[in-house]
Amino acid sequence: MWLLPILLAVGAAERNADLVLRLQRRDPRALAELYDRYGRLAYALILRVVRDVGAAEDLVQETFLRVWTRSRAFDPQKGAIGPWLLAVARHRAIDYLRSADGRERNSVEFEETDHPSLFTGMEQRIPASDRARRVQAAVEKLSASQRQVIELAYFEGLTQTEMAERMGQPLGAVKAWVRAAWRNLRHQISTAEASA
Repeated sequence: MWLLPILLAVGAAERNADLVLRLQRRDPRALAELYDRYGRLAYALILRVVRDVGAAEDLVQETFLRVWTRSRAFDPQKGAIGPWLLAVARHRAIDYLRSADGRERNSVEFEETDHPSLFTGMEQRIPASDRARRVQAAVEKLSASQRQVIELAYFEGLTQTEMAERMGQPLGAVKAWVRAAWRNLRHQISTAEASA
């Protein structure tokens, strides 16, 4: 479930090319359309990282403001706006966690299941993208430890040393899991793409 925001953004490049041009021309309706497409995903991703509803709402606004102000520098020929927006959201959330305010607010954690309404029906909206299915299948083949280190690195921006402390595992084990996870993901995805 943690990879869902990324999977939802995969494969939308064609329908977003016009949207990017409209954003660059400062069309406010384009920003509203961008929010309609990615607002809920950005919120779910940020909330997963910061674990604070109020902070997540603020960070979503900051994310869309940053995308709006920097859209002229975005080149739709080099990538899709959905993954870029989600990367901005993730970076804003991690920056928040690293700030003093974020650490103070984040001292009490909650389970993802405390807010199941965030994820209701999202599975039905996963694009029918072969690449998204390949990525999801590759992630599912990772061991629990490998998935956990990828999640900690992606959603919380933890270093390998911080992961080892959080997991109560030796640093060498964490490093091995990270290397194995990336190697396995690359292998699974390239094998699936070669046979497609």
